[in-house]
Amino acid sequence: MSKTEHIGWKRKLHEVIAEADTPQGKLFDVVLLILILASIALVMLESVAPIDAKFHDIFYIGEWIITIFFTLEYIARIITVKKPSSYIFSFYGIIDFLSTIPLYLSFFIVGSNALLTVRALRLLRVFRILKIARYVGESNKLTKAIKDSRAKISIFLFAVLILCIIAGTLMYLIEGEESGFRNIPISVYWCIVTLTTVGYGDIAPITPLGQFIAAIIMIMGYGIIAVPTGIVSAEYAKDLNEDNTTDTSALHSDEYVDMNTQVCENCGKGNHRDDAKFCRGCGHNLHHE
Repeated sequence: MSKTEHIGWKRKLHEVIAEADTPQGKLFDVVLLILILASIALVMLESVAPIDAKFHDIFYIGEWIITIFFTLEYIARIITVKKPSSYIFSFYGIIDFLSTIPLYLSFFIVGSNALLTVRALRLLRVFRILKIARYVGESNKLTKAIKDSRAKISIFLFAVLILCIIAGTLMYLIEGEESGFRNIPISVYWCIVTLTTVGYGDIAPITPLGQFIAAIIMIMGYGIIAVPTGIVSAEYAKDLNEDNTTDTSALHSDEYVDMNTQVCENCGKGNHRDDAKFCRGCGHNLHHE
């Protein structure tokens, strides 16, 4: 095989396993996701003793078939990238390795095959097939709103903590050990549980005054839940207003340009613009010219 044929073969394989813009790539990714779901289902069913006792051999064979497929896929992803380390140490590379190795480890470590559930993380590849990358701009806005709100939220949470300490101390003095409020830390724990509307019921006030304070804390809990949401919503709305007042040059940013699933065969970087000619990570030519 000539060098040109060798490069062409690797390039074609790379397009199939690393991209979802071609029919072959879409088919490969759909089959991959089906196998991931099948593998997760096998692990879950295997944990049910009656079902495992009846179909253990079928589960075992099926899991090995899937694992061999994933092993071949992992090796193929390595050999089709010019810089294998960029894939091996990437997020998906580590997940792919961790989702392949447990069954092999089961020969040496008992129970390690339970780690196969980590394959659920591989379902994140569905974002590439559905081209959800174009909506990353919206998630970035929400992240920015949360970051901009962190000072206000931190102050609010600090105030809630002070309130819980004060209310917990009052309940300790009012109820005492007879009602389960054995000390102030336990009383503060009860206040936090009550304020967050969780209400485990392991500790409950029995005096009229204690029950009255508990009722106030419960009502306050609903308002406290709404405050952080309002803070983040206000910041998000402010960011939207700022975006609406900017000039039209923002329309040319990545947030408004369609992203494709093309993956650089040199470094494995993805999420490129449709009009991109070079990799945004290493500058490699994306069109093999």
